[in-house]
Amino acid sequence: MLVIHGSSRAGGNTEQLAHLMAEGIEAEHIYLRDKTIVPIIDKRHDPEGFTAVEDDYDGIAKEMLNHDTIIFATPLYWYGMSGHMKNFVDRWSQSLRDQQLRFAERMKDKKCYVIIVGGDNPKLKALPLVAQFQYIFDFMKASFAGYIVGEANTPGAIMNDQSAIGQANIYNKQLKQSK
Repeated sequence: MLVIHGSSRAGGNTEQLAHLMAEGIEAEHIYLRDKTIVPIIDKRHDPEGFTAVEDDYDGIAKEMLNHDTIIFATPLYWYGMSGHMKNFVDRWSQSLRDQQLRFAERMKDKKCYVIIVGGDNPKLKALPLVAQFQYIFDFMKASFAGYIVGEANTPGAIMNDQSAIGQANIYNKQLKQSK
């Protein structure tokens, strides 16, 4: 299992919830804030395609393709995914043009989860972001296995959201049983 963390803050509520969901499961964690991912320069319609970029994206994309289950964990920043996560997902367009990587073929049938934590009525206001992830996974023919929306404003406050904690524990148990 791979957990891709999109938060800009180490140890924040989103990370705490993701770690709870992955507890006791062999998982690799990638913290996008610690990586350099250059924003995409869209050349998907150019005959020569994308220009190679010297950053951490290719390594992360390849690592993602080596896992069957992926958790995308992002805070709800201005009612969308974090900039770190958005830069990462935007670069998938570049991977789709890479014939050797076979990105679309290898993303197909991956089991994907989403964890979102926000402070301004996220159980309602994160729903467009949940839908965005659904569309992304549908496009890639990946399985959207589930999501958690947690509510927290201050450090550690996610531990007070019993609904989110309960859902993380349910997913954790399911993931352990599926191994």
